[in-house]
Amino acid sequence: MTAVKSICCIGAGYVGGPTCAVIAYKCHDIKVTIVDVNPARIAAWNSDKLPIYEPGLEDVVLARRGKNLFFSTNVDGAIQEADLIFVSVNTPTKKSGMGAGRAADLAYVESATRRIAQVATSSKIVVEKSTVPCRTAQSMRTILEANSTDKIHFDILSNPEFLAEGTAIDDLLKPDRVLIGALQTPEGIRAQQALADVYGHWVAKESILTTNLWSSELSKLAANAMLAQRISSVNALSAICEATGADVDEVAYACGRDSRLGSKFLKASVGFGGSCFQKDILNLVYLSEQLNLPEVAAYWHQVVIMNEYQKKRFVRNIIKTLFNTITNKKIAVLGFAFKKDTGDTRESAAITLIKDFIQESARVAIYDPKVDRQQIVMDLSEPGVVDTQQQVEKHVQICSSAYEAAKDADAVVLVTEWDEFRDDQLDYAKIYDGMHKPAFLFDGRLLVNAPKLRKMGFKVNVIGKTELAGKA
Repeated sequence: MTAVKSICCIGAGYVGGPTCAVIAYKCHDIKVTIVDVNPARIAAWNSDKLPIYEPGLEDVVLARRGKNLFFSTNVDGAIQEADLIFVSVNTPTKKSGMGAGRAADLAYVESATRRIAQVATSSKIVVEKSTVPCRTAQSMRTILEANSTDKIHFDILSNPEFLAEGTAIDDLLKPDRVLIGALQTPEGIRAQQALADVYGHWVAKESILTTNLWSSELSKLAANAMLAQRISSVNALSAICEATGADVDEVAYACGRDSRLGSKFLKASVGFGGSCFQKDILNLVYLSEQLNLPEVAAYWHQVVIMNEYQKKRFVRNIIKTLFNTITNKKIAVLGFAFKKDTGDTRESAAITLIKDFIQESARVAIYDPKVDRQQIVMDLSEPGVVDTQQQVEKHVQICSSAYEAAKDADAVVLVTEWDEFRDDQLDYAKIYDGMHKPAFLFDGRLLVNAPKLRKMGFKVNVIGKTELAGKA
């Protein structure tokens, strides 16, 4: 296999766009073309306002766009030109049919694979970049091999992403590891080395891990399942802390100092969100069920159950604290993205909370610095026969600042840990003055100095803590 000179990425979303932009940024000798069938998305990538917000992404894209980085809707042309093709399409959890609610929907992966097989006029390395169930590559391989000829050969690799929204560019520029799985055949190992050489432009050799194809696929699901399990474990402890007077931050710190555990993913919150954790755990649950391992499936499913429980527990606490009713009360929700430094709202805890508030006939005012009105309304509206957008707009006000959201509110709820919501950034005295009294604040992200806000007059509830924590 000669050196890779041209790369095509099918899918211009959260994974494909940043990943291939960084490859172009670090590999000036390689032409990188990112393609998508959605012309509006491609137009956004070619505009001054990118369709994805990630710190550092704009600088990377603008540095190489039009030089060796291109965005196009010409999928067939990019496939024909490329030596290596990333398949980076969406793999949402199935909504219907066999495995609904747990299994990944691989329709887009299959469609992209068939497109490659149909239009390729030369040999290609095809790389799974989307998060997929273990052994998905076998299906892709079957499709590609059925279209192989004496002159056209397809090699398939697995190269899962380990990006976190908000730090994706740093994760790509300085990765903990790059994982490349291949069939352990001479051809597969040569293809594996060709992709390793691409990453070798900036990643140390010892950080590029090579495995068999199936280990690589399973490693992504396993890593996300283990991380999500830690969040759900500390969230389970947060309920015990509130009941006993223990402080969840102190418990987590003590556990984190244990070198066998480490300190990461031990921050109690209203629950985890994002495109990966829940989807990948449910995928692992389904895989375990299909392998006739019901106990294993139940174990991992409990992580998701714990996450949903944490959201519902938070809502119940808000309603109970507000005298057992929030009907016609104004609730200011600060944050809609699933975490700070991203505009990604997939599986955001805010969606669950706000839908519950609407069900309780509350008036909800929302502010998030990076999520626009259209996205919020779409996430809160139920698709299908009954259009609930009108109901959402009746109950929801989307604001341009935290101060506007909190004006005349009965309660402020911190859902996303944006730095601007910290008490050293936001003027909480101003917020307090504009609220109905008593003024309640519910911190779902361990973000504020509760004693300081209580001195202002706020009634503060912090997840995993009580006002008397640490006192006899």
